[in-house]
Amino acid sequence: MNTWIAIAATALGCYAVKLAGLLVPAGLLERPVVRRFAALLPVALLAALTAQQTFADGQALVLDARAAGLTAAVVALILRAPFLLVVAAAVLVTAGVRALGG
Repeated sequence: MNTWIAIAATALGCYAVKLAGLLVPAGLLERPVVRRFAALLPVALLAALTAQQTFADGQALVLDARAAGLTAAVVALILRAPFLLVVAAAVLVTAGVRALGG
């Protein structure tokens, strides 16, 4: 029964957020600060998700093969490599470090 309550609460919350977005005046959305915030928010959320998935294991901070893979991806990005090469570098380095027991 608790699962259905959570599902209903989530559905109502999603509807309320969508309704709130429709009720915001258009003039507010055209402000430069709001436009800048809306442009930067997805980048910040993706960076936070990447950091959490790379350096966290439950409640503990870890430094393992995932960090090496992320470092390889960052280096490939700095060198302006194509996206598929960035992903391949991250995968290969992560797998290599794990294979070596790291």
